[in-house]
Amino acid sequence: MPVEKLQFQAETKRLLDLVVNSIYTNKEIFLRELISNASDALDKLRIESLTNNELADDFEPEIFVLPDANTKTITISDNGIGMTRDEVINNIGTIAKSGTKDFLDKIRESSNAAAQELIGQFGVGFYSAFIVADKVELITRKAGTDSAVKWTSDGTGEYEIEDAQKDNQGTIIVLHLKKEFCGDDEYNFTDVYELERLIKKYSDFVRYPIKMNFEVKDKPEDEPSIEVRTVNSMKPLWTRNKSEITREEYDEFFKQQLHEWEAPLEIFHVKAEGTVEYTALLCIPKRAAQNLYYSDYEAGLQLYSRHVFIMDKCKDFLPDWLRFMKGLVDSPDLPLNISREILQQSVGVKVIGKALEKNILKQLSKMLKDDRDKYQEFWTQFGKSIKIGVYNSMFDTKAKDALKDLLLFQTSKEGKFSTLAEYVERMPDFQKQIYIAAGKDAAAIEALPQMELIRERGLEVIYLTDPVDEFTIETLHEYAEKHFQSITKENFELDDAESQKVKAEVEEIAKTQGDLLKDVKEAIGDAVKEVRLTSRLKSGAVCLVTGADSPSLTMEKTFAAMNNPLFKATQILELNPNHAVFHKLENLHAQGKDSSEFKDLCTTLYSLALLIEGIMPNNPADLANKITDLLTR
Repeated sequence: MPVEKLQFQAETKRLLDLVVNSIYTNKEIFLRELISNASDALDKLRIESLTNNELADDFEPEIFVLPDANTKTITISDNGIGMTRDEVINNIGTIAKSGTKDFLDKIRESSNAAAQELIGQFGVGFYSAFIVADKVELITRKAGTDSAVKWTSDGTGEYEIEDAQKDNQGTIIVLHLKKEFCGDDEYNFTDVYELERLIKKYSDFVRYPIKMNFEVKDKPEDEPSIEVRTVNSMKPLWTRNKSEITREEYDEFFKQQLHEWEAPLEIFHVKAEGTVEYTALLCIPKRAAQNLYYSDYEAGLQLYSRHVFIMDKCKDFLPDWLRFMKGLVDSPDLPLNISREILQQSVGVKVIGKALEKNILKQLSKMLKDDRDKYQEFWTQFGKSIKIGVYNSMFDTKAKDALKDLLLFQTSKEGKFSTLAEYVERMPDFQKQIYIAAGKDAAAIEALPQMELIRERGLEVIYLTDPVDEFTIETLHEYAEKHFQSITKENFELDDAESQKVKAEVEEIAKTQGDLLKDVKEAIGDAVKEVRLTSRLKSGAVCLVTGADSPSLTMEKTFAAMNNPLFKATQILELNPNHAVFHKLENLHAQGKDSSEFKDLCTTLYSLALLIEGIMPNNPADLANKITDLLTR
């Protein structure tokens, strides 16, 4: 039959233009697509041979990749199912006819369950050849037939098809490379080692051998000989039975696959069948990335389909709080978009994601229960992620409940970490609320004057030392029907009988000190909302607290450091009526509220309260002068 010239279907012409100019931004993935098609062809032949005795002869499946710098070509060949003339026209000339999809439909009509294995619904990867080639030749021979056909096109709108000679079944694709892909610019796809690198990156786990020719010299003066090597491993670790894999093999896999320096802290190997079939091999790294919580961090899992690498950072599976997780998902059931680079939002993705999240939560809970040291090692690196997860689930009670029991906080009980459940278990019967305090670190909280009475009563306080801690606690609002109560809020009071007695005594004193407290407030000015007496101090003279509905001073400092004045704490100055300084204040006030000594003592007490909270007064030099003057007097 003579050469026949045919036009691409209109949809195919548009697709070709998109492929070359828009869809595939990563130029090197053309090789992945063509190798994947070759693997499909070998799958089809293997499955077809199960019911067709004529195709059941033993053969060695293989894919061959041959670059040639002299002719500036790449040849990819396989000995798979091949195509007839009509199939070439339908599968390549017409985008609406995907050979793989038609084949899958036929298989599903049969009763052969094995025939459904590993057949995807990709049909457009072939066109990626035109990203790098200005001419593509395809020679193919259908298994079980004697005739072959040749297809040729430059991708501009038409193609030629003619009879050809081919000794065996399968397909040969020859790419005549564009100049920019032959080493003149950043790409050199005629280099055997560059193609070997791409195969290992994208197609290392294809189940059939991918072979290449390599020049070998025994001695410098020898003529080079050709050695055929298989360049892909063909054995994905995640497809093996978990019981057959050692921890050392897992560790080495993650080091190589994810470029980690250290073995992972925890490993998750999950296989699932049913509505959606998938395998996931995930890990918690030993250490958090330095930029884990910054916008430039790229979270996500590697995605494979039938062992073929699809994308590196797929964010669709796990919620943001699990951004520290690394690993891969391999599924034959996920619908991919035309470029294979962005997952469609599908039921399958959601099913896998929910299952993975549930599995990770279960494993973390088990680690917390059975291996506390290991969990605290995890918490040191990734605890912030759990807290962010709680905050992000503000309106999702189910998600919030799943995370709250994983939280750890350092407390005033020997400085150790505690879960909320453990804290509540230790609460005395009279304590009705969970006591919390925010500060830059444990030492700063320990130094708060409010802590003295807490320690005396033998009570425990949860330390909030991470900026996200307060947001997390605000989101929870309560735990085990016990509300959180900051010891630095205006509405804090101890519930024991002794504290209630002291409170009543202070309230009696306050009834006679209204004018003094009003004049102290006037001397300090608008920096504080109120000045009042307190029963929460033991030996301390003064402290700052914030309004019940106000952000804490620690939160205000955090946002101030970010140049964000949105969060401003409502400050209330509290004075200890049993302290000698308060009695001095009473004496100076009796001499006249307008005296410089009275005003200086008022403002100095406020500045000292700021310093206790780690806040620098507006005028440190003025404070130093006042303290010097007071010491002199």
